[in-house]
Amino acid sequence: MASQGLSHDDYTVAWICALPLEMTAAKIMLDETHNPLQQPLTDHNAYTLGRVGSHNVVIACLPSGVYGSTSSATVLAHMLPTFPSLRFGLMVGIGGGAPSKHADIRLGDVVVSMPAPTSGGVIQYDYGKTLCDGRFQRTGSLNKPPQFLLTAVSQLRSNYIIREEPLRGIISGTLQNHQEMRKQFFRPQKDRLFQSTYKHQNYDQNCSTCDQKQLMKREGRATNEPYIYYGLIASGNQVMKDARTRDFIAQELNILCFEMEAAGLMDQLPCLVIRGISDYSDSHKNEQWQAYAALTASAYARILLSMVPIPNGHAKKGPLQEPGLLRHYPFWTSPNLQ
Repeated sequence: MASQGLSHDDYTVAWICALPLEMTAAKIMLDETHNPLQQPLTDHNAYTLGRVGSHNVVIACLPSGVYGSTSSATVLAHMLPTFPSLRFGLMVGIGGGAPSKHADIRLGDVVVSMPAPTSGGVIQYDYGKTLCDGRFQRTGSLNKPPQFLLTAVSQLRSNYIIREEPLRGIISGTLQNHQEMRKQFFRPQKDRLFQSTYKHQNYDQNCSTCDQKQLMKREGRATNEPYIYYGLIASGNQVMKDARTRDFIAQELNILCFEMEAAGLMDQLPCLVIRGISDYSDSHKNEQWQAYAALTASAYARILLSMVPIPNGHAKKGPLQEPGLLRHYPFWTSPNLQ
């Protein structure tokens, strides 16, 4: 724990989580933790302050049991007056994948929101109006991430191509340094994707009685390294738990991932959304992969922050100014990612 004489003005990055386990994964990515600062009585958030590389970061979690875009918007609305120098936000946590023939998404992979010609990267898929013929028309659009974040992502993607960014190294190094977390945050072995027409058969979450003949046949991967996908993320105030609806929306909008909070942030603060895939947005959804998926998303966020430039006057205070954020972790060659 170190305060280093920091004030509210010294924090420039908002890291928002929806679940406590996502916040746990975020906290262990900090290079150091800072002492708490006073906050107004009107600010109901609980913060963890710290540093990642050269960035001073504010981590906040949504209230327990209160999820969705309204809750995330409220958390950020309280945060912004307390930390007036925030430049951008990262919404980091878990999401439901939308696998297709064009995107072989697996559990534990990471999806990062990227703008498209008609979208800023996050689509509020359940916001719009119902027309007289029963059709649903989506209205409005959300802001895209700022240019400096998008260029940082481009730099990171190029480094993956030349195999210089060890995402797996950060994950394994983190679990080695935090043995107490290994049981909850280890990578599960079973990754089941069922046919979209096959529904979960009982209340047992582990699918032990589901018909294994209904599993999708997929080629094995050469490594357990999480793959990174860049594209559109669907955000809505409902849990996506139906494969047919998932596929219909995903095909219509070219969606890679479903989640519930990002739509509340995008128009308040320049944001990038990072989601670790914990399920397939179908009736077989369970919590087995949540902790590991939260860890992979947080590891990506840590690497990304090493690529984001520090503006003049906002460099972190402290003895360590090195940009080598990853040098403390074992090297791991990554596959050529999308």
